Amino acid sequence: MKSKNNKEISSMNERIRIFCLGGLDEDGKNMMVVEVDQDIYIIEAGIKFPEEKESLGIEFIVQDFTYLIENQDRIAGIFITHGHDDVMGALPFLMKNIKTNIYTSPLASKVLHKVFKKERITGSKIYTIKRHDQRKIGSHKVVFFPVTHAYPGTFGLAISTSQGYIVYSGEFIEDYDDLHDSYRGDFTTCSKLGNEGVLVLLQESKGAERSGHTAPNHRITEKFSQVLEQTDHNRVFVSVYTQSVYRIQEIIECCIQYNRPMIFYSKELRELVANLEDFNVSIPKNLILDPSLIKEAPDNVVLIISGQGKSLFKTMSNIANNEVDDIVFTQNDVIVIASPVIPGVEKVFKSMENDIYKEEGTILVLDRNVLSMHPSKEDLKMMIFLMKSKYYIPVKGEYRHLYMNSEIALEMGYKPSQIILLDNGQVATFENQKLRSCSMELELHDVMIDGKENWDMAGVVLKDREILSTDGVMILAIGLDAKTKKIINGPDIQTRGLIYVKDAEYITTDVGRILEETIEEAVANKTYDNLTTRNEIRDKISKYLYKQTAKRPMVLPVILEINSQ
Repeated sequence: MKSKNNKEISSMNERIRIFCLGGLDEDGKNMMVVEVDQDIYIIEAGIKFPEEKESLGIEFIVQDFTYLIENQDRIAGIFITHGHDDVMGALPFLMKNIKTNIYTSPLASKVLHKVFKKERITGSKIYTIKRHDQRKIGSHKVVFFPVTHAYPGTFGLAISTSQGYIVYSGEFIEDYDDLHDSYRGDFTTCSKLGNEGVLVLLQESKGAERSGHTAPNHRITEKFSQVLEQTDHNRVFVSVYTQSVYRIQEIIECCIQYNRPMIFYSKELRELVANLEDFNVSIPKNLILDPSLIKEAPDNVVLIISGQGKSLFKTMSNIANNEVDDIVFTQNDVIVIASPVIPGVEKVFKSMENDIYKEEGTILVLDRNVLSMHPSKEDLKMMIFLMKSKYYIPVKGEYRHLYMNSEIALEMGYKPSQIILLDNGQVATFENQKLRSCSMELELHDVMIDGKENWDMAGVVLKDREILSTDGVMILAIGLDAKTKKIINGPDIQTRGLIYVKDAEYITTDVGRILEETIEEAVANKTYDNLTTRNEIRDKISKYLYKQTAKRPMVLPVILEINSQ
């Protein structure tokens, strides 16, 4: 292996390692890593929303960064292809642990600068990538190419090596009829890369189950235009993810076409719309109303409500239930759901639907027949055809998606030995243009994020919450004389979620007796220690409770040692 100081790319003896720290057999938490000798290239750093039944107060999940932290001096750069949470949301947490350069699109760059300032992250430079850039990063040339996605400026990238390019095609669809040039893909670079020689092509898999092309079924313009035609004298509330910029632009264009005044409800959305001026999005000033004028707004106003994940649907529920101070929801109002129901938010979405129907409101869900902007089968086939890669690695998706993506490659003439299905932490190693090994090398643990700073790598906190939610808690308090260790107060026993005390008074009586006897025995034997005795009490009472109730509640003994005068 070469030292980092030797910048020359030797022959095909270069060793290439490709693996994922997240994003395989799951939806979200995407992070791909490409190592070319000593240089480490990180592609994306996304979050994942937990399943509803598993959330237990956890807001989202990020990758295990241990390997990157231990090898941070080798990191050449991080590439954020666009500004969605599933590819960028984990970046602030990573950057609190490492310092390296970041390469991303113009709009995502603005967002990151703002986030980094808020989180006080310093020491890393953010480079804005033009859509046809080529840069030497680390010891290797990186080629960027524009693709069409729901976020302006999205790109794919190719890392040049002596064995051929390592290409990630990005989140793309084949579409030639876009809102603006910032969304327009250009496959000429892809064709050129294919002719020069691609060793490995990595392609996302979320849409691999869908036949045909994604376009034009990703657009909501026609459906939303019909809504506006039918609601000339109705207020329309539209839910949309803040990061679904393509869809936001569609909504704005429709409102302009039908001369409908708009209110951009959140500060974040207003800032995004202001940034869209950089992409030649021009909105007549008379159609933009200040949010403070909601109550005085005309009957045909369109209120665009943005947010992320569960919070967006909770906001829509609050509006329908008249729990928002500045909005009085009526039966004449129409709610349009233009935000897809992503994994982890299904329960909140259904609850929102129930709330709206209870208030006799009208709800229209556009996304039931609209495709997300991810490549379908024919889109993937086109990229495979252009790249002509020697090996193919499906990434980003649940296992069924990865499998269907591999089946597409088989249809395109690939041999099974050329298709690599990886697990998170499994490393594919290439030397002399051949796959040399494919082994599980990294033991990874999901990192649960509760709020901004509460990290739980081992899952201890989550386990405690699970116990509390299923088996309850018992708290025992007793007071001792600090000198003599004789019992002077208590015991006081409180339970939550375990038993109805009045129906099981014998249990609290027995527990109190066990508590007192354990302390008295320890004092008599001169083995009393506050912590040791509490642990002994916990063990004895836990065994007793399981025998009596078949439950394992959290047992919290408290021994107060009181100085008596």
